[in-house]
Amino acid sequence: MLYKITYYIFKLFPRLKKWFWKKWYTIFANKVSDPDLRFMNYGFYSDDLNIELSAEDEKDRYSIHLYHHVASQINLTGLKVLEVGSGRGGGCSYVTRYLKPSKMYGIDISPSAVDICNKIYNIENLNFMLGDSEKLPFKDNTFDAVINIESSHCYASMDKFMKEVSRVLKPNAYFLFCDLRRDIYIQEMLDSINSNGLNLISKTDISTNIIEATIRMSEDRKEAINKLKSGWFRNVLESFAGVKGSKVHQSFEDGFLQYISAYCQNVK
Repeated sequence: MLYKITYYIFKLFPRLKKWFWKKWYTIFANKVSDPDLRFMNYGFYSDDLNIELSAEDEKDRYSIHLYHHVASQINLTGLKVLEVGSGRGGGCSYVTRYLKPSKMYGIDISPSAVDICNKIYNIENLNFMLGDSEKLPFKDNTFDAVINIESSHCYASMDKFMKEVSRVLKPNAYFLFCDLRRDIYIQEMLDSINSNGLNLISKTDISTNIIEATIRMSEDRKEAINKLKSGWFRNVLESFAGVKGSKVHQSFEDGFLQYISAYCQNVK
């Protein structure tokens, strides 16, 4: 019940939501400094998806699957790509190493998260920097593709974000997206995407893929969370991570939350 009440409060007060998530991710980065923790998404599972990964990346397979599902909708080879909401940087690292863009930029609103990324990764053509989704620190017509993975639900204004995405994208360039919303707000999210200069080419409800991935990752995530010293923080993290039995996981199971991926083109 508290989770659902919080959701409605954030809907009424979007600036509070933005402030909260910035603080949360900064606290998370400071408390969880393990360099091996490189993803925070709910993952993606499909019988049809079995990409070849290095031994180092295998432990993050389902989180990587989510990035692959979204980012591989176009050929990123040789393109200039931006991820908004790069978090712990694992997604940017995967895209750079496996999908071969010419340049990859990751921006995040949390200074601590950006600092961690700059310490962990030393990959050619990959850069991390501080940035706000509603005021992207780039010139007009800069990128061939913008990626946004499970991040936009933290923003104060989806419309402002989408206008910024359209501004920094080149004409006819692409926006590759996935995120969760309360079931009754899915259409509102899609309307924001399919406007502000962008044309929604396709969308897919991947909720069942997300649920299956969270189940498959639950034991490993619980084991990692239980290593933390702070008991209250462990409890919060279990829900945040969507492990089986958590409030977030149950919200997906009962349909309160839905998860959508989308593929769009800039038509300005």
